Amino acid sequence: MSLYRAELRRLAKRRFTRWMTAAGLLILAAVVVGIFATNHKIDATAMARAERQAEQDYQQQVRYSEQERTACEQAKAGGTAEEGRYPEDCSVISPPPREAFEARWYLPPTFDFRKQFGDSLTIFAAILALVGFVVGASFVGAEWNTGGMMNLLLWRPKRLTVLLTKLAALLTGAFAVALPTALLWLGGFWLAGTYRGNTEKMTSGVWQSFALTGLRGIVLVLVMATAGFALASLGRHTAMALGGSIGAVVVGQAGLGILLQMAGVKFAAAWLLPTYLAAWMRQKVTLENWQACQATYTGECKPEILDITWQHSSILMAVGVAVFLGAALWTMRRRDIA
Repeated sequence: MSLYRAELRRLAKRRFTRWMTAAGLLILAAVVVGIFATNHKIDATAMARAERQAEQDYQQQVRYSEQERTACEQAKAGGTAEEGRYPEDCSVISPPPREAFEARWYLPPTFDFRKQFGDSLTIFAAILALVGFVVGASFVGAEWNTGGMMNLLLWRPKRLTVLLTKLAALLTGAFAVALPTALLWLGGFWLAGTYRGNTEKMTSGVWQSFALTGLRGIVLVLVMATAGFALASLGRHTAMALGGSIGAVVVGQAGLGILLQMAGVKFAAAWLLPTYLAAWMRQKVTLENWQACQATYTGECKPEILDITWQHSSILMAVGVAVFLGAALWTMRRRDIA
């Protein structure tokens, strides 16, 4: 039996893998159900209801303005007006214009597939990336912790081959989960748009943009799974990856963010990992520095800007994977395993 098939079987049979994957899929399903339940189809009935509500609010403001103007005139005539309570001329008390009460403000939330589905892909990628990181760390960390890695190396003494085969099995499993889940995610939101919103103005360019965003999301899942795998292999324990990641996020990123803000560093968010993850999924994140106001010929103040693109993020992720995985392979080859 090949080592690759054995590792795929081991990955699929692990209870932690199954439960963690199921938990991630349930969270994703809950998001889709929540979107479907909280949005509504805008039809002629909903529009008429919104128009009535807008008219009712307008009439209420008209009555309130008339009452206030009458009270003002009475207070002025009786000399009982409180200072600052009413204007000098009571006739200026008037209701806002009817145009200020737009029916669209009274419509229930509706799901616009073209405008909102792209943002949902970030949620999809974030949840599966977290699952991939934890499963990847547990997959190899448990082998080190239980002594399974040492026993396997007695049967197959090629260390780097063993570690890379385990990684290949992990990435295959992650891809096998992420791809069909992405298609189900698309189908769920398409149904939400069809029955609880609209799917208008879907062009080939929009579909291509969604496809590329989804592909970047799957790549992010694979990268995070590799990072968890490499960190756990470095520390020979799952806790090394989980503890290290928590420390990096809570202490490193949060602390660094506070320090940079206190120091007044320009574009402080450019030094934080979440900025690059957001740029990877959204193609670009624009940072603004209002301290360097650039006045235009019209007198308008425009901030200095810095664009973080998905290309910057790809370089960062490639370097991160190379460093972590390279260190894991180097220590696997050099250290004493007993």
